[in-house]
Amino acid sequence: MDFLEIAKKRYSVRNYSDRKVEAEKLDKILQAAHVAPTAANLQPVHLIAVQEKEGLEKIGKSANIYGAPLAVIVCVDHDKAWVRPFDNKQTSDIDASILTDHMMLEATELGLGSVWVCYFKPDVIRKEFHLPDNLEPVNILAIGYSNKEAADPDRHSLTRIPIKELVSYEKL
Repeated sequence: MDFLEIAKKRYSVRNYSDRKVEAEKLDKILQAAHVAPTAANLQPVHLIAVQEKEGLEKIGKSANIYGAPLAVIVCVDHDKAWVRPFDNKQTSDIDASILTDHMMLEATELGLGSVWVCYFKPDVIRKEFHLPDNLEPVNILAIGYSNKEAADPDRHSLTRIPIKELVSYEKL
């Protein structure tokens, strides 16, 4: 499958079967995060892969992961993140997003569904997973086998703004 096919195939899954994600697939998903670029290659990201019932219940105190049997908590280390010198823009959230996107697309290629969760209580995740002060949980990627029929890969022409509204070109 080529990249655009994978990107079109990916959709937010909010209903998972209880089938566990195989270790080989989890490893590939984590490898996809590992090779993701970060600003100045500083890699200010830490992942917590959660699969056990106890850990999933801890996440459930903070977020709805829709019954997914696997969740990856994506954290950033603000002490390690690159900062743009002109305006002090820290890129940690951008780096976390790139890793999350890589994992999400790899999951899709492996026949898994995912949903990117930002609606969660960071203080609960911090407490439940004993995160040090320098780590901030940015998002949670829920992953598993969908219980529902896949979304139509051609839905984007109906659900996205037209490309001509998305893109502008510089004038020569």
